[in-house]
Amino acid sequence: MKILVIVHPNSKREAVEKDLLENLHVYLNQPPLEGRANRAAILALADYFKTNKSNIRLLSGAKSKYKLFEIIE
Repeated sequence: MKILVIVHPNSKREAVEKDLLENLHVYLNQPPLEGRANRAAILALADYFKTNKSNIRLLSGAKSKYKLFEIIE
């Protein structure tokens, strides 16, 4: 399954939420430096979808707030 995620680094809270248009927003405490926010987003998505972090891959958007992830089930 492929999902488009909007990542918000440097947030005060950590959460994964859907908006009214069913877009997935990931709020992270980590800064967007050296891939920290990407790794934190993978951990947050793994917790949200109740799967291992090894089942989640970042396909595109490593330096963008719009990221495409693949979740292997």
